Amino acid sequence: MSLADRFPDITRRNEPLAPHTHLRIGGPAEFFVRPGTADELREVLRACQKDKVPVRMLGGGYNLLVRDDPVPGAVVQLTAPAFRMIEWDGRKIVAGGGGQLFDLIAFAARQGLAGLETLVGIRGTVGGSVRCNVGDRNGEISQTVRQVTVMTDAGNVQVRQRDELNFAEHQSDLDEPVILSVEFELDRDDRAAVLKRLRKSWITRKGAEPFSFQHAARLFHDPPGKSAAGLIDRAGLTKAKVGGAELSERNANYVVAHPGTTAADILQLVDHVRDRVRERTGVTLERELNVW
Repeated sequence: MSLADRFPDITRRNEPLAPHTHLRIGGPAEFFVRPGTADELREVLRACQKDKVPVRMLGGGYNLLVRDDPVPGAVVQLTAPAFRMIEWDGRKIVAGGGGQLFDLIAFAARQGLAGLETLVGIRGTVGGSVRCNVGDRNGEISQTVRQVTVMTDAGNVQVRQRDELNFAEHQSDLDEPVILSVEFELDRDDRAAVLKRLRKSWITRKGAEPFSFQHAARLFHDPPGKSAAGLIDRAGLTKAKVGGAELSERNANYVVAHPGTTAADILQLVDHVRDRVRERTGVTLERELNVW
């Protein structure tokens, strides 16, 4: 019995993934599952483990390139209210892993709670943002994390405390497939001051990224002490293009997917940029874009 037969109300067969990603590229998922509750999610994961069905978790699809071929197995997305809740108690906020980071930041700002506002403008879910430890020199999300509730491949729920977690630049050791919720501890501050920093961070971040109407994604991690965009510029790759994929004129470390772009176009451009930067600067860039 397939997943679609076992969970007909929450599973679709051969669901195109392109509409679920920011780049609007990608082949169909064999099974596309949107559980309504944690119990449903647990049963899906256990069924997949029993039948050896590969599982991929899809967040907001912002830093993701799905290849043009069909994606085997189950693609699970947590969009139900049970996975997007936000609860507040004093300086503590508990947010569902499937909720959007922007909604969490806006909620905290309205309560006069500081610590997340410098992350405004970063796209992604709460769970994905913590897993990737999003942020920059102004601060990382890990600085406010106190505990993370996860679900394992076997459907077991575990709570990982802050001292059990290891974070580094744009990464963590959270390797469980599902982040159910995250508890943050923030600082009280004047609401107007928080909003002022939020607006400043928004303007700064958006000024260094592709236009909001463009389908774009960041390509490489910044090497220690260096800027990936600066290295790409030094290598003479401004506006490099393969098919419909082109480096952004606003930030060379972003690829813009014009209409008709394929995943193969972007992957070829990634290889070309990495090779040219290594030849010209001696630095090997590490890909940040997640590829399925």
